[in-house]
Formats: sequence, structure tokens, C-alpha cells
Amino acid sequence: LLARLGLRAGEIVSLTLGDVLWESGEICVHGKGKQRHRLPLTDDVGKAIASYLTTARPRVGSRRLFIRARAPLRGIGSAATVSTIVAEATKRAGLDLPCRNGAHLLRRSLATGMLQQGASLDDIGQILRHKNHDTTAIYTKLDLNALRSVALPWPGRRS
Repeated sequence: LLARLGLRAGEIVSLTLGDVLWESGEICVHGKGKQRHRLPLTDDVGKAIASYLTTARPRVGSRRLFIRARAPLRGIGSAATVSTIVAEATKRAGLDLPCRNGAHLLRRSLATGMLQQGASLDDIGQILRHKNHDTTAIYTKLDLNALRSVALPWPGRRS
């Protein structure tokens, strides 16, 4: 959800079982400013959620989609918990994250990857549900080597 759909950690925390709309192939996200967005439930994300529901999610009365793995068995409490889960998973994978908020890094990585594949900033902003184009520009890490290959020489500078 973080890496494939660009959800925010807080959006993941607030997901309920009813937010996964299997029939229409969508997921309903409760975003910033109490906005609701319907996003496509991609095949890989749908399979991952289905696998979690059938093999890993504890059987509890809570309608929250993601449940704590340890007692007390209830919905994940905060966005910081999601970031901690990501940090632990990346540590187990032997990755050294450049920042503490791994959940947000995955969202930024999605934006950067889309840019590298030729998506426009408008397209990326729409996927990430940004209201401001400047926010999207901040999210996209530029490939400086690619920019050097197309940059014009500085006027008056000898190569």
C-alpha cells in the first residue's frame, strides 16, 4: 500500500475491512482533510491484502483492516507504528534507510520511480493526491546524471 499505491502511513492505520471494495476493484482511502478517495486495487496489492486476511490477520471483532500482532489485539494505533514496521522490515532485509520515516520514504520512492518511467508531475501528484504542484516537485528526486547529459554548457565556460 505504501510502495505501490503511495498511501500515507496514517491512511493505512485508518483502513477498515469495508474500505476494500473487492467487487469494484477499489480501495477507499481516508486522506488528509477528511477527504475520501477511491483508488484502484491493483492485482498485486489485492493479492497481498487477501493473503494477509486469510493467513496473518488475527480473528478479532475489530473492523480495522490491520491488527496488531501482539496483545492487545486491536487496530494499529498510529502512523508511527507503520513507520516502525517498515524500519524493522528494511533492517531485516539488510537495507540502511537514509531517513527515520521508512513509510514516507516508500511514498517518495514511488514518486521517483514514476518520474524515471516518464510520468508527468501532474500524473504523480494525482496518484499521491497532492493539492499543490510544489509538493509533488519536492517528492520527486531528480536523477542528476540524467540531467547532466541534457544540460547545456554554462555560457562563457570552456569545456
